[in-house]
Amino acid sequence: MGKIRNYDDLISHGYSHSRKIILDIVNRTLDELDAYSRMKQIIHLEDDTLIIGEKKWDLSQKKNIYLIGAGKACNAMAKAIDEILGDKLTKGIIIVKVLEKTDVYNKTEVYVGGHPLPNHEGYLASKKILQLVDSADSDDLFLAVVSGGSSSLMSCPIDGITLEDEKVTTDIMLKSGAGIYEINAIRRHISQMNGGMLAKRIQEKGAELIGFGISDAVGNPPTQNIRIPYKNYSSTPIGPDKTTFEDAQHVIQKYNVQDRLPKSVVDYLMNAGPEKETPKEFPDNTYYLINTLPDSGIYAKKISEELGIKAIILSSYLEGESKEAGIFFASIAKEIQEYGNPVKAPCIVISTGETTTEILDNRLIKGHGGPSQELTASFAASIAAVPGACMLSIDSEGTDGTTQVAGGITDATSMEQAKNKGVDLFSALRSHSCYEALSEIGDIVITGNTGTNVCDLNILYIPKKGEQL
Repeated sequence: MGKIRNYDDLISHGYSHSRKIILDIVNRTLDELDAYSRMKQIIHLEDDTLIIGEKKWDLSQKKNIYLIGAGKACNAMAKAIDEILGDKLTKGIIIVKVLEKTDVYNKTEVYVGGHPLPNHEGYLASKKILQLVDSADSDDLFLAVVSGGSSSLMSCPIDGITLEDEKVTTDIMLKSGAGIYEINAIRRHISQMNGGMLAKRIQEKGAELIGFGISDAVGNPPTQNIRIPYKNYSSTPIGPDKTTFEDAQHVIQKYNVQDRLPKSVVDYLMNAGPEKETPKEFPDNTYYLINTLPDSGIYAKKISEELGIKAIILSSYLEGESKEAGIFFASIAKEIQEYGNPVKAPCIVISTGETTTEILDNRLIKGHGGPSQELTASFAASIAAVPGACMLSIDSEGTDGTTQVAGGITDATSMEQAKNKGVDLFSALRSHSCYEALSEIGDIVITGNTGTNVCDLNILYIPKKGEQL
């Protein structure tokens, strides 16, 4: 079964052969990406010596050793360090999105923050992390684990901006059609934690910081040797920030949200002086990058070829409206099966990135869903003419949008199945209720926490025209 918990249900209907190919590739890909295993490969403890890849630290010279972190893959990352350090760990505080039964720690407190919108528990946990940092001195060591989602989970707005202000700001920006880099330009500049502000606080106490990150940013290159410190780490609570106040101001104007965002947020972003800017470098910190967004596509391609199926990575930069991406992939499938462009069937087409859903009026929302579910519902509505074609889209960390499912998988029979069950996929797309629609036809993908977070993984399988299905 692997990471996909409802594997048997998903291959019990539709084009089972096509579904099985895709799900087997995804299971193996998620296993390769699991941060718990990857961190255990590079971190070891020998008496008082902490060995991380090719570097060593003498822990006997440290008074306190703290573990802090946040993110959708933080569970697995923190578990590895908590187990390795054992009683040498003074204390840990982490903020996760989903707490699994297997998330058992030795000296680490776990809080469940809010995502995609911040919540009060994440806010309280962030305050506790700041208190821990403020109590530290130059003899202390912080080990920080951060993955995607930390901007929401590690929520602690600056003085003068409330948690509710931050929540409203996040909600409006996520539905504005803005890309995640643009959204973060705003979120980082109203936070006491994000955009490197947490690392700056640690730096001011003179303590040492070793950071471990998983990057879900579109445009970052694939990981290389994860045993070697990563020099270009950036854009998390523990790394330097590439965005500026000017970027945040541009986003507000570009998406015309100045009259919709809380006044406290707009006033601050438009008038803050340069002394409030987020930090741009931390030359003394050591960072390790465990995974990046393109990694999932690279692993999926390798696994596909090991299974004897031709595979191409179409893009690791996929962005834009999810439902439009679904239509695009349906057109790709038609071209491949009919004319063999850009690759002959049978084949796998892989893409990674982060598509979004624009919702300008919350009154349109009639249910639940997420970008990956909208992509696969849209694909299903356009693919009936390509026998055997099947598409999976998941958020690699295991939760898509406002739901607790990873995403969806649909094929050329899904539209007919929906009609037979009285499900209108077009209406579901208009009302942003694809979770309910895909659940009804048995096409949601359930993984739970996967141990990684490298944004969206999209896999399309196209059989040869006339192939026995």
